[in-house]
Amino acid sequence: MLLALPFPARAQQPKKVYRLGYLSSTDPASDSLRAQAIRRALRELGYMEGENIIIEYRHAVGKSDRQPELAAELVRIKVDLILIAGGDGTIQAAMNATKTIPIVLMGFGSDPVKAGFVESLARPGSNVTGFTMLTTELGGKRLELLKEAVPKLARVALLYDPNAPGITREVKEDIPVVARALKLNVQPWEVRDVSSLQKVFATLSKQRPDGLYAPGAGSVMTANQKRIADFALKNRLPSMYAGSNTVDNGGLMSYGADDAERYRRVAYFVDRILKGTKPAELPVEQPMKFDFVINLKTAKQIGLTIPQWTLMKADRVIR
Repeated sequence: MLLALPFPARAQQPKKVYRLGYLSSTDPASDSLRAQAIRRALRELGYMEGENIIIEYRHAVGKSDRQPELAAELVRIKVDLILIAGGDGTIQAAMNATKTIPIVLMGFGSDPVKAGFVESLARPGSNVTGFTMLTTELGGKRLELLKEAVPKLARVALLYDPNAPGITREVKEDIPVVARALKLNVQPWEVRDVSSLQKVFATLSKQRPDGLYAPGAGSVMTANQKRIADFALKNRLPSMYAGSNTVDNGGLMSYGADDAERYRRVAYFVDRILKGTKPAELPVEQPMKFDFVINLKTAKQIGLTIPQWTLMKADRVIR
């Protein structure tokens, strides 16, 4: 009997509960699908919110000046790591707040090596690692798919945040080359904040372009993707985006990294770090698979018939 006593005592030892910080540049509603996907990926690895993990959510709601304060708050409550659901500004805010708490990138922002966040993809060398999509190079492919879906497409409004690293080069150098080949007139519109976005909406409502492309790079664009998709839907504009979450929220099409696989890899980083691996020893990963997603509900609402050959290319079709 005496020998048996220690066993139930050990069984009653409390489980370790990890506290994860989740720093987002956008608002909870816009971020909900992404947050759900992360929780689902973590559950697959045995991390249950409320049981062995607690996730502390902090949303900047598109206000970049709030990000340093929110990052510092996560550091004060001593989270075990910080997940970054935002671009370069969000990453930098977290890096400024801590040099020791692991920071896991979720695929937003520019090239982390060029931005100075890590020494190299293979050897990050700091408390930052995770996933990078480097999707600014996909702008030409997205325009090509949009033109294929809408053969009569001639004038495309391109909404972008000039403060997002890499996007200005894409807009001024890469996109014009592709546009000429596709015989498209692409009109860039700078979106620096919500106020300028509303002004762009007002102008576009009068000018009536044939389509809209919103890459989504930068905190302002990321935070307002749903608003942009709603505008395109209301004005019956065929639209293209970088992330499938915007298509799930009413956008017409997207082409980018496979979100489900990306979040599984993010969960992998969380798991490895919580089990003791240093971020500096975990190579930053890039996407191996890209998804083309079409929302046929939206196509029907704007009176567009997607060609069959385009539908056959889609990895996922929302009906």
